Amino acid sequence: MVTAHRRHPSRSGSPWLLGLLVRLLLWGSPGAWASYLRRSSSCTPIPHHMALCYDIGYSEMRIPNLLEHETMPEAIQQSSSWLPLLARECHPDARIFLCSLFAPICLDRLIYPCRSLCEAVKRSCAPVMACYGYPWPEILNCSKFPADHELCIAAVSTDENSSSRRTVPRASCKDCELEEASTAREILENLCANDFAVKIRILRKNTTTTISDFDLDPSKVEVLKHGPLLRTEIPVRLQQWLDIDATCVHNIMRGTHAGVFVVSGEVQSDKVVVNKAYAWQKKNRNLHQAVRRWKHHRCPEQAGRKV
Repeated sequence: MVTAHRRHPSRSGSPWLLGLLVRLLLWGSPGAWASYLRRSSSCTPIPHHMALCYDIGYSEMRIPNLLEHETMPEAIQQSSSWLPLLARECHPDARIFLCSLFAPICLDRLIYPCRSLCEAVKRSCAPVMACYGYPWPEILNCSKFPADHELCIAAVSTDENSSSRRTVPRASCKDCELEEASTAREILENLCANDFAVKIRILRKNTTTTISDFDLDPSKVEVLKHGPLLRTEIPVRLQQWLDIDATCVHNIMRGTHAGVFVVSGEVQSDKVVVNKAYAWQKKNRNLHQAVRRWKHHRCPEQAGRKV
């Protein structure tokens, strides 16, 4: 039976950690990937300034780590370069995957991430890295990691066999933020420039996960401009946007549980992309004025045509 080396994982450990420990207890021989530790490897507390992995669910890590960083300063410095990707919220398991390599849990054997975990994170995060000109690094080549039937750290947020599996949110290359409603004219120009514009109410379904789920309130959808879409399509398309564009929705909600917004954007193939969002609040008089005027407003390039 394999036991944790030195300290036990913190009591506030995540469900994925509990699952790993159960698998360790049930596993017989280590196999090729769950190899026994090198004599030079040692346990050390995860420091506060290792922001990527501090408070991940266990308190000690192995040095050298699984990426062959020999010292803690090197591991901290290299891990910090991944913080911007985590901020993009490209996959709920990205932090678990990265920390399993940068700060491997301090047990009596080395535990690598499963190949399926790597592939899931890569599918969602590699396109975001490509937005900024960075390829998926060779050190994270998923073929190097063990198959799921080996002892390894599995994905937490996806379950291929679950009928209730939800879409994993994906971050978009283009940021969106709440806009300041400077003038009614500027808002009208923005509505003209985009394919669609809708006043909607967004509800946060939960706050217990890294990436929260959001719902569109179907009773609070006011279509200002539908463009190439059918009016009946818009609620479904916007719910899809809420499901997949984690970064944009997170930026718009700003930690609130519910809010009313005027959003506008483009239709791209089978999805909508929100480019602008305004918070519907009493103090935003310019926004209120623009929405009132929109019904009779005609965009310059669409004068005389219905929008």
